[in-house]
This record gives sequence, structure tokens and C-alpha cells, in this order.
Amino acid sequence: MKIFIVFGHHNSKTSFNASIRDTFITEALKNNHEIDLVNLFEEKNQLPFYNSDLNPPPQLVIDYRKRLESTDIMFLIGSCHNLRLNTILENWIDWVLHPKWFFSYRSMFPKSKFFKNYGYTVPGAMKGKIGIISITYGGPMISYFNFSIFDNIPYRRLKRAVFQLGGLRTKYLRFYSVLPNMTKEKFEIHMDKVRNLAKSL
Repeated sequence: MKIFIVFGHHNSKTSFNASIRDTFITEALKNNHEIDLVNLFEEKNQLPFYNSDLNPPPQLVIDYRKRLESTDIMFLIGSCHNLRLNTILENWIDWVLHPKWFFSYRSMFPKSKFFKNYGYTVPGAMKGKIGIISITYGGPMISYFNFSIFDNIPYRRLKRAVFQLGGLRTKYLRFYSVLPNMTKEKFEIHMDKVRNLAKSL
């Protein structure tokens, strides 16, 4: 399979997220997968802040979409900030996974005066592909427990309000208590999760 990785952490060399990326790529290549990697903070051309009035979108958005169309899996890697992914990755999602390329809307009653806005979404170019989200959290799982029933916690919001609109099948990697003083044993347990994901594809 061809895997398109979008890496959205500012420390692309020595961070825990960088270890996730590198461990996954190493294991994926061992299993004969092909990798197309984007390190967002290191891209020569950067996307502007999202602006829905820019139509058509920047050429960079079109280029990302063409690369995604030739892949089987989209893998987003980033950290959680204020119950969202980090800004550069969220901005990428807003630009690239957008109608009408990612999904379109169809009214069930287009001629109705009262229900013309009632309808459903139709998946677009990524329909049937796999979407993987890797999210790291600085605190322990219990810190986020009170928010877990709400859809705006990152993994649920992305699955229900983004990935499902485009017809993606979703997989997750979630890592809690990602702190500088993590033990080597704990680190290796996390990396084993990453390797197992790559093997399972």
C-alpha cells in the first residue's frame, strides 16, 4: 500500500511524535509499503491560514490532493492542544479535506420550501480509503476523561465530523502522559504499538 503521512509537529527531529513517524516508516517499509511524507513545518511552500473565500484554493492544496488520490492510506501525526490537533495540522485539514473534493452535500428535497437544506453527504475522492490519526497528549488519560463523551475531543471529532464525511475507514493511535521524563520501557511499549499498526495494514 501507499501511505501518505502528514507530520504536524514543530520538532521534526527529536520529539516523541518524530519517533512515532520514524518507527512507523521503518516498519512500514519492512512490510513493503510505500511512503509519501510531508513534514508540514519543513515544507518550502506553506499554506496560508484557512480562508474559504479563496476559490479556487492555493495550488499547494491541489498538489496535496493529487498526491492523496494516488495513495491508499492517509496518516496524520500531531499533538493535542486545547482539545484540538496542533494548528498547522488543523489548518491542513481545513484546506485539503474540503468540499467538493473530499465530500459533497446533496439535498433530499431540493424543491421543498421548508426542507431544501435537509440532506446527506456524498463521499468524494478518498472514499473507501483508510484514515489514521496519531495524537499525543501531555497529561494522563484521566485528565481527558470528562471530555471523552463529547464529539469535540480530537479523535471523535475527526472521525465523525471529518473522516466519515469523506468515506474514510478510521484507525487511531493515542498516547497519554507524553512527558520528557518518560522511561525507556514505557517508550518502547508505545513504539511497539506503532510497529503493530504498520504490520496490521
